Amino acid sequence: MSETILTVSDLGVAFGKGRKAREVVRGVSFAIPSGKTMALVGESGSGKSVTCRTIMGLLAPTASVTRGSILYRCNEGDGGTEDLLKVRQSRMRQIRGDGIAMIFQEPMSSLSPFHTIGAQVSEMLKLHSEADDRSRRERVIEAFEGVGFADPARTFDAYPFELSGGMRQRAMIAMATICVPNLLIADEPTTALDVTTQAMILDLIQKRQEETGMSVLLVTHDLGVVANVADYITVMRQGEVMEAGRAHDLLTAPSHPYLKRLIAAAPAIDTDKAPVPTSSDDLIVRMENVSKTYVSRGRGLFGIGSEKVHALRDVNMSIPRGGTVALVGESGSGKSTLARIVMRDETADPGSRVTYDMGDGPFEAQDLKADALMQFRQDVQIVFQDPYSSLSPRMTVQDILAEPLKVHDICNRAERRERSVAMMRRVGLSADHLSRFPHAFSGGQRQRIAIARALALKPKLLICDEPTSALDVSVQAQVLDLLADLREEMGLSYLFISHDLAVVSHLADEIAVMCRGAVVEQAPSKVLFEAPRHPYTRALMAAAPDPHPDHRLDLNAIALGAGARPEAWPEPYRYDRNDPLPLREVDARHYVRMDA
Repeated sequence: MSETILTVSDLGVAFGKGRKAREVVRGVSFAIPSGKTMALVGESGSGKSVTCRTIMGLLAPTASVTRGSILYRCNEGDGGTEDLLKVRQSRMRQIRGDGIAMIFQEPMSSLSPFHTIGAQVSEMLKLHSEADDRSRRERVIEAFEGVGFADPARTFDAYPFELSGGMRQRAMIAMATICVPNLLIADEPTTALDVTTQAMILDLIQKRQEETGMSVLLVTHDLGVVANVADYITVMRQGEVMEAGRAHDLLTAPSHPYLKRLIAAAPAIDTDKAPVPTSSDDLIVRMENVSKTYVSRGRGLFGIGSEKVHALRDVNMSIPRGGTVALVGESGSGKSTLARIVMRDETADPGSRVTYDMGDGPFEAQDLKADALMQFRQDVQIVFQDPYSSLSPRMTVQDILAEPLKVHDICNRAERRERSVAMMRRVGLSADHLSRFPHAFSGGQRQRIAIARALALKPKLLICDEPTSALDVSVQAQVLDLLADLREEMGLSYLFISHDLAVVSHLADEIAVMCRGAVVEQAPSKVLFEAPRHPYTRALMAAAPDPHPDHRLDLNAIALGAGARPEAWPEPYRYDRNDPLPLREVDARHYVRMDA
């Protein structure tokens, strides 16, 4: 290795005090070479984030360092080394943000809901530079443009709740890199991002490294990401280092069984396993010309400067009974908006039509009142992207599972307990855990609880909004297998929303690809994977990371389909953002947005 910027030696971290103290990081050692990327790899609970928070001096009050040292070589003064476990808090505050910066996994918990995005990023420059207000705004807008915001000036004045999860993560990345730190700690920085944005963000971080000589400690469970950016890998499990070395050597010839299992669990597009659905006229949902327009927040008392935002544009789609339709696209493409319209949580524009048939004849949800609407809520349920924010931290699992039954006045207390036990077993969890709170479970277990809650009312249609995007690859595979089994067992129909084609390749019968509120291509899974026609679909496929180090991301294909945006797409796929071209049938059941 070349000269190192950070050396962690025999690190131990424990939670609790006295006899109840439990060491969660045990004897961890690694070194990060200057200008290189070290990947810290492992599943949830392996101690990756605790190690990073120890480096930053951000451990919880209940945690304590039991042993070891963290030597940081700064570029200031004589360039000497400092033990970050022994420096004063005042010195640690100088190092944080300027010398060492960190991108956290949960952007919503890291951003203040009371301040604009621009003000929060500008604060970094205010603390670590002497730039004036005007210069800070210019640098922040330039940073927003660099991480892929379509309208950086508008983002500067936006609040966190006005951005999607992927957009909030982009803002976090801009905040961490705007001061050009010596070491960037990226704790799952692309977990919530779509694959095209992920590829561009990884490329951006690499370019920043080349320009500034910045080192990177990348924390991730995605070996496809590691294969594309990492120079070295340290594999952790249950607080200990299992294996370490050069990335290429470990990914091509792993020696530890744990690393072999992680590589085998990495999702990949497999056209041979893609289901081939039969044509069916028995539809549970039919969407015709569905559009949704929002009016953006203007300035002043009269809303000066407000403008219309077209979230959806003439979407036509149907979900067959007992089938799975996947809705794929990057953050901000309109996937979740369409899901809320199907759920009747949003009202579509006039002229849009959404027709349902739960087995008793077709109807439109907009016409439902009182008891009929309550029955509709039972028949259509949703599993959200982030189980931690969708499960109440103040309720036990028993209360969480029983709540929908109580709201809909279904069965008595004893029967609700029995159904809760049955739901826990059905999703692969122990009924003994019903008295626990959500914080006592891992991310994958919390998602299983969210699925159990959605199934408590025995729905006919289940909307899965990015249910596996924040999960480890091995847990992700388990949840997808669970959903497939539940579909067969309960006769469910799925609208499965994702930004990753590899995730839906084994589950979806049909795939619709969305970009900027419009469906640009729609076909059965096998047909779409074997012969994608639209440049944006090809970009999504090219952006799917592969754990083999020789299979690098095709950045040219990604830039053509996603980075360059529709205005730069080649003919005949170009369309005006205000008047998209209709879908045309190019083969049997294969539709693509193109000229006649």
